[in-house]
Amino acid sequence: MTKDEVPDPQNLAMGLEVDGKTMQNGSTGTMIYGVAHCVSYLSRFMSLQPGDIISTGTPPGVGMGIKPEPVFLRPGQTMRLWIEGLGEQQQKTVSA
Repeated sequence: MTKDEVPDPQNLAMGLEVDGKTMQNGSTGTMIYGVAHCVSYLSRFMSLQPGDIISTGTPPGVGMGIKPEPVFLRPGQTMRLWIEGLGEQQQKTVSA
């Protein structure tokens, strides 16, 4: 695989950590709409270019659904999210 190839975009691990703790762990295989469908649909309305990002939502494990007590982000926390073979990004939360 070269650095520009993704062998199966519908089978990529992805996750989210907050302050080093894994909060979400999933795969593009759990998406409601597949990667090809999303690209095809958006291409009807806009020209997609290399490097464009399509925000599709998150894998299972949303903080609001954690039992018995929901978990919400607080100012000063560090979030790191990643998709296998595509890369990662990191942000620090701030108050609005």
